[in-house]
Amino acid sequence: METRALEIRHHYEEFEQSHYGRTWTDEELVLGLMGDVGDLAKLVQAAEGVRNIDDHEKKLGHELADCLWAIIILAYRYNIDLATAFGENMDVLQAWLIKHS
Repeated sequence: METRALEIRHHYEEFEQSHYGRTWTDEELVLGLMGDVGDLAKLVQAAEGVRNIDDHEKKLGHELADCLWAIIILAYRYNIDLATAFGENMDVLQAWLIKHS
């Protein structure tokens, strides 16, 4: 997934450079992610029946993938080994659950 995500980001950077004269900053990438998370929240509401959005099932998968893409790109830009960080975080959550069960 990381290889494909980075390949697509590279193409976006070429597009941004040719259309805007520069590429998005990391802060702008986070703002894009925030917009995607907002869209995701609305689609979850549609899936739960409290919003009416046509084809929300398909759109939900799309938005989850958009969020994942942005997270992969940000992890790469900040030199975070996402697989390791995820595993470590799951260990912490699991330990907390065991302690509090």
